Amino acid sequence: MSDYKGAALMIDAFPKAKVLLGDRGYDADWFRHALIERGITPCIPSKTNRKVPIPHDRALYRQRHRVENMFGKNQRLATHPHPLRPMRTYFMSAIAIAATVIFWLNK
Repeated sequence: MSDYKGAALMIDAFPKAKVLLGDRGYDADWFRHALIERGITPCIPSKTNRKVPIPHDRALYRQRHRVENMFGKNQRLATHPHPLRPMRTYFMSAIAIAATVIFWLNK
């Protein structure tokens, strides 16, 4: 399944944010428009098959590795299901942890 299809299930639960960093798997026009409607700036590189590439902030996009590293360190938290909690709870928890660490590292 494409990444953006999974994100579509959670878009209403996204926390307030200024920017969403995503890889090429999230490059879809409807997803970009949904983010903009919520006041979130998409920082997503265009897929290689896009006829007219959409520009993104390359310097900001390079920071995405910090989120990826946090998922690597907290993989069990993000992927280990609990019978009483839906998987999205763990996924959003891992995102919150990564965002918090990134915020404190940038201070």
